[in-house]
Amino acid sequence: VGEGNDTIVDLVNVKLDRYYELVVTNFSGLHRYRVGDVLQVTGFYNNAPQFRFVRRQNVVLSVYLEATTEEDLLEAVTRATQLLKPSGLMLRDFTCYPHISNAPGHYVLYWELKGNNDDDIKELDTNMLVECCSVVEESLDALYRRYRSKEGSIGALEIRIVQQGTFDSLMEYFIAQGASLAQYKTPRCLKSPEALQVL
Repeated sequence: VGEGNDTIVDLVNVKLDRYYELVVTNFSGLHRYRVGDVLQVTGFYNNAPQFRFVRRQNVVLSVYLEATTEEDLLEAVTRATQLLKPSGLMLRDFTCYPHISNAPGHYVLYWELKGNNDDDIKELDTNMLVECCSVVEESLDALYRRYRSKEGSIGALEIRIVQQGTFDSLMEYFIAQGASLAQYKTPRCLKSPEALQVL
């Protein structure tokens, strides 16, 4: 992955710590279908490779000249959601939208939260959300931070909490648009204004 190499590698030939894009052939008619998932080989169990999902291929979020990959975004959100644990909250799902209709553009994260006991989220501490925004921004790359803090070319990151069940509705929207239920994954970066209306 990322080396301009489109060589197909059989599972028996993968190497430890290398990155691979998943390619599938099945009886339903898919032949060398590029799924778009990037996996890293983390080890072997009885000679069978074990993988971890790293990111989706070519997913980039940008509102200025920075380029935030899905992996960068996922890592930043994971760090920020650690702040929710003491309150008994967990992140159920999330997506992001590059808001560029006003200058400076900024990232808007949509989070669906749940309580440890699947309770409804009654009230959320605003200070906690501000702190989560700070952690996400601090976790993104140096170019993002420079454009955000020193140059002011990127606006303040925003986190919006959505109602429980919102990401189920988003999945239903994409399936109605022709996505396969079996292959559906929540898009980490929304670019469609129509999909944004679901949130």
